[in-house]
Amino acid sequence: MAVDYAVIVLYLAGMLAMGWWGMRRAKSKSDFLVAGRRLGPVMYSGTMAAIVLGGASTIGGVGLGYQYGLSGAWMVFTIGLGLLALSVFFSARIARLKVYTVSEMLDLRYGGSAGIISGVVMWAYTLMLAVTSTIAYATIFDVLFGMDRTLSIVLGGAIVVAYSTLGGMWSITLTDMVQFVVKTIGVLLLLLPIAVIKAGGFAAMKAQLPDDYFAPLGIGGQTVFTYVLIYSFGMLIGQDIWQRVFTARGDKVARLGGTAAGTYCLAYALAGAVIGTAAKVLYPHLGSPDDAFATIVKDALPVGVRGLVLAAALSAVMSTSSGALIACATVANNDIWARVKSVAARRRPSAEEAADAGRASGAEQAGDGAVEHDEVRGNRIFILLMGLAVIVIAIALNNVVEALTLAYNVLVGGLLVPILGGLLWKRGTAAGALASVAVGGLTVVGLMVSLGVLANEPIYYGLIASLVAYVAVSLATEPTDPEVLAAWRARLAGRTDGAADDDPEEEAAGDTAVAVARVLAPSSVTGRA
Repeated sequence: MAVDYAVIVLYLAGMLAMGWWGMRRAKSKSDFLVAGRRLGPVMYSGTMAAIVLGGASTIGGVGLGYQYGLSGAWMVFTIGLGLLALSVFFSARIARLKVYTVSEMLDLRYGGSAGIISGVVMWAYTLMLAVTSTIAYATIFDVLFGMDRTLSIVLGGAIVVAYSTLGGMWSITLTDMVQFVVKTIGVLLLLLPIAVIKAGGFAAMKAQLPDDYFAPLGIGGQTVFTYVLIYSFGMLIGQDIWQRVFTARGDKVARLGGTAAGTYCLAYALAGAVIGTAAKVLYPHLGSPDDAFATIVKDALPVGVRGLVLAAALSAVMSTSSGALIACATVANNDIWARVKSVAARRRPSAEEAADAGRASGAEQAGDGAVEHDEVRGNRIFILLMGLAVIVIAIALNNVVEALTLAYNVLVGGLLVPILGGLLWKRGTAAGALASVAVGGLTVVGLMVSLGVLANEPIYYGLIASLVAYVAVSLATEPTDPEVLAAWRARLAGRTDGAADDDPEEEAAGDTAVAVARVLAPSSVTGRA
């Protein structure tokens, strides 16, 4: 095991070193939050695949294969389908918006009145996603070192918080790219063929297992449909996924790189199910399906290879955890805290406002560099604070599955309709969006309370209620202001004055700039974060 330990320690040290290197590149808000919007196709596709394929996709995907056979691939498969849909149909438009959060997109589309509620919902979702990813360290470090649960969470969480805080999205991009390579080698190129060979090949696996293990819908058609609603649609609207789209260098990179990442997810889904099926042949009486990954790694792999595959599992957890953490901090700072400060500033006495104006004037004279430094520092502080909160909640939380299901149900039930409606239906209004979020979210929560968190019905009826509310209220209220829609269409076309981005290369002039500024002035959080 000494060799395996050395592989893991070197891997963890490399993650911290990349965090330090990324800190030197994060000079502006754009660098820190979206890697300067400069990622090419290779880096973009690798990091996108890394963030969506976390511990649930790796350890949980193998567990579903152990329990249901090849149809256990459906959970990760629907994640890949959602990423493909996002990349093909929406990523180019999302990348052109030049914003930092989903709530900023809603502000642009609906005129600045829908962002705060969506920000709170998105913050809760990303926080819980980061928490559940962090808890997975307990499983991995227990397998590696027999480490206490609390210590495992603190150690794994501290490493992710450290490199995320240091370099922001640049550090996360670099570490995710390494994690993508490690996962590819460890899971697809090593564990998959070794597991199949150890189980005697596909013919032996089929002879020893029931036919249901090789049926496409052995897991159940209703389960597959629920996966589509939760995971495929979740890929379309999650802040953690959109923030990666914002890192793309251009429309083509977002579309083609995302398509490559989605295709990779489909292959990864099948690989996990096959590994789990092989584990069922080798170890038919495990206490829990989720033990299948750790068991087959410990018992079937040689020294050195075992360390690399466990590093792959660690990579899967870290990539999702870091992506959710920076998304949570970005939403907390830009969508919630900045709005609270804005409201407080409007209520302060005029003398204080005058003093603030003088300070702002001095800061302006000092140059844009000081402002950018303050923005980076502010976002860095929020990552640190959110990271500490994630670690504390992860230590205290017990029922991980219910917590994650609650987060996904509220996210999809509350935000899917207003987000896709804003992108696809020009008649949608701010009142309709707010009604959709409120009705959909409350329906989901109410049904989860009465039927149980893990029931399928809450997401079904929540989406229906959200859609009905959105359409009915939008049609019953005044259409969105033409100037707001003009600014929105300008953004979708890629024409902007840079108001939502601090990259000087994105500047443009003319009437579009005036329209965008007019829409953003009353409520935009950009520039106040």
